[in-house]
Amino acid sequence: MRFSLLKTCQAVALFGALAVAPAAQAQNAVFNEQQKQAIGEVVREYLLKNPEVLAEVISELEKRQAEAQQTAQASAVKETKQTLLNAPHSYVAGNPSGDVTLVEFFDYNCGYCKKALSDVQTLLKSDPKLRVVLKDFPVLGPDSVEASRVALAVKNQLQGQKLFDYHVKVLETRGRVGGERAMAVAKEMGVDMAKLQKDMDSPELRAALQENMALGDKLNLTGTPAFIIGETVIPGAVGLEPLKQVVDNVRSCGKATCG
Repeated sequence: MRFSLLKTCQAVALFGALAVAPAAQAQNAVFNEQQKQAIGEVVREYLLKNPEVLAEVISELEKRQAEAQQTAQASAVKETKQTLLNAPHSYVAGNPSGDVTLVEFFDYNCGYCKKALSDVQTLLKSDPKLRVVLKDFPVLGPDSVEASRVALAVKNQLQGQKLFDYHVKVLETRGRVGGERAMAVAKEMGVDMAKLQKDMDSPELRAALQENMALGDKLNLTGTPAFIIGETVIPGAVGLEPLKQVVDNVRSCGKATCG
């Protein structure tokens, strides 16, 4: 089994802390340099003789880090709930008055977002009570930013299913998506291009994008797609069934995981 140097160093540090902490606390001791060196040698010798311990320590470290991240994200979701669910610049697909809301942060150049699109479409078709909030989160370069600027401006002219159809057409584009492609789709759908250009340059649109990016940072999102439901952040294109299950769970018990 191979581990990254960073994980190994973190694991050794954690192991050493766990090894000496109880004795240090019990005796309220302060070790001198010679004692510290001796303790280090003992830890090193033990790990060399029992390298499998590192796997256990790394597993525990990752578990603790994941739990800490989940706790922090749940707190961030609570703090930003109104903006997540009801920001006026977000796309809302499905039932606007649905009993469960699924939020997706996406990037038009994200391959995994393209993969997850069919899952979201299936959920919307099969669940008439589901509300989906789509948030532009253009983290994959200038082209993504330009595509999002166009898409957010399109929202001023298209609503409901037409707006979602626009979103689908842009996201289904093969190859790199930028402002030019996003505008071409808008033109195909009858959008007033002069108004579109004006809206793209508006302070309101810039503020909307900045708000989405700040939300993503606060939620510690590291990529797209990222789904938020209840107080839970679900990273990645996890597939239809896991998404359906969390929707059912939130509807049943108010949480992504019941029981």
